[in-house]
Amino acid sequence: MTVEDQVQIPVMEEVVVSDKAVEEPLKSENVAEPVKVEKSSSFKEESNFLSDLKDHEKKALNELKSKLEEAITENTLFKKEETKEKAKSPIKNAETEKEKSEPAKEQDEVPIVEESEEKEAEIVDKEISLWGVPLLPSKGSESTDVLLLKFLRAREFKTNEAFQMLKKTLQWRKEFKADSLINEELGSDLPPIAYMSGKDLEGHPICYNVFGALESEELYQKAFGTEEKRDNFLRWRFQLMEKGIQELDFKPEGINSLLQINDLKNSPGPSKKELRFATKQAVHLLQDNYPEFVARNIFINVPFWYYAFNALFSPFLTQRTKSKMVVARPGRTTETLLKFIPIEEIPVEYGGFKRDKNDSKLWVEDNNGVKELIVKGGSIETIEIAAPEIGTTFEWDLTVLGWEVNYKEEFVPSDEGSYSIIIQKVKKLGLNEGPIRNTFCNNELGKIVLTVDNSGSKKKKIKKVLYRHKTKNAAE
Repeated sequence: MTVEDQVQIPVMEEVVVSDKAVEEPLKSENVAEPVKVEKSSSFKEESNFLSDLKDHEKKALNELKSKLEEAITENTLFKKEETKEKAKSPIKNAETEKEKSEPAKEQDEVPIVEESEEKEAEIVDKEISLWGVPLLPSKGSESTDVLLLKFLRAREFKTNEAFQMLKKTLQWRKEFKADSLINEELGSDLPPIAYMSGKDLEGHPICYNVFGALESEELYQKAFGTEEKRDNFLRWRFQLMEKGIQELDFKPEGINSLLQINDLKNSPGPSKKELRFATKQAVHLLQDNYPEFVARNIFINVPFWYYAFNALFSPFLTQRTKSKMVVARPGRTTETLLKFIPIEEIPVEYGGFKRDKNDSKLWVEDNNGVKELIVKGGSIETIEIAAPEIGTTFEWDLTVLGWEVNYKEEFVPSDEGSYSIIIQKVKKLGLNEGPIRNTFCNNELGKIVLTVDNSGSKKKKIKKVLYRHKTKNAAE
């Protein structure tokens, strides 16, 4: 790998809406034609089906399985710890010295004990597993192949390097006590720096890392104030990783990695040496012990200092890791996330419709779910929600990609003698305006009209509106 490869800045992913997005003419009466939101082009994991592997990849997998089978059956997968245990126990050392000063015991007494200890040390654990996946290849589990392919891909299908990586991972997990992380009580005093929420367009569980939570000095000290706190933070972060892995299925046709979102808004930045050290340590441990568990690493709200920070840590990242990185400047967050995550799964703070972890479950996909509306520069478009029954409660979500439009909401009665009711007076939706959610209960027949005014667009920019609504009748 060249020096240029090591310090390259990830390519910026941006969403550009062009005139090509409008294939059908808009209605002359300026009423939006509902269009169901289609999944945007996303990404798929590399195939784990044996039939899809190249010849050299199949060969590497078979070689790794052979090495692993031999190591397990011959009990050489882990380091021998007999000498280490003796050094740790002062009592046993004292007893050894005492034995040396005493006359030798009968010859038939000593071998019996030694033979028993030797046999106990040679017990082979054929049930050994990693993340619930059996490691003994002769068990014939498809999941074993899927797991081993992660280590092979992380080492460019170099069998010996992949095997050593697997051994070191098992050793690290044993010493770190990683298998007990799930049940540990960690992070109760930590700020909400990271959390799991929802799935992307391909079904990958999503992990959010919110560095702005460390902006407060008090919260920062809780996480990194002492070496003990830093160690606890790392265990808590790896605990979250383990919880995310529990959502994977390790099947050839299944989802076997996570999507990570890294929000750098209000992040303390590289000047905080404790954070810098913990980040470097975490990156190192994640790369060495969780191979190919991140499908994409998306950085949002990226400040200018990030590029210097990236150059600093880039040498510690593999080219494969860097190829999965996506970077979005402030103002491009929602558009970027929509390339990978459905709008109903994006948290409201990032321009999506999800307001809490149960929000998606509460919405019934009335009218085929989320729809989109294209608003040309210089035009005004409306969205109409019919209210054919009195006493119906309506709730809707709406967001505008590109913002900078005027927006209003009103109820228009069917009876021409009645007056329209202003639900939301005209207001400008700017860059800092979050998604709209509003409710209305009708006392007469009519329709709710949502108006998006893009007539003031200076550069005639096309805007895309995403919206959904649900109803609840009075009888429910």
